[in-house]
Amino acid sequence: MRTICAVVLAFEVVVIGLAVPVAIQLGGYPPALAGGVWGGLAAAALVLAALQRHTWAHYAGWALQAAFLLSGFLVPGLAVLGVVFTALWISGVMLGRRTDAMKAAHGEPAGR
Repeated sequence: MRTICAVVLAFEVVVIGLAVPVAIQLGGYPPALAGGVWGGLAAAALVLAALQRHTWAHYAGWALQAAFLLSGFLVPGLAVLGVVFTALWISGVMLGRRTDAMKAAHGEPAGR
């Protein structure tokens, strides 16, 4: 499960990073504010992708999804991306749990 979630977060880093110019152009936010908010979210996603082997980082990934969804209220065009990545995150968790359960049933170690 952790591997799939790390991959989702890695893709999310790119998308959130590209949200900075969108927030500047469509949202009309100053570059420093847009860079701080969405750049900070991108940096957090990068760190969390690398730390998915820890349980707390997995839960922090849920918080990151919520923060990205909430940022859609600041720039409505980003709300769609927040919904898409939250759906990918939930799908990754469900698929990862299913994969881990199948590996456990076959006696294989359930990698992270």
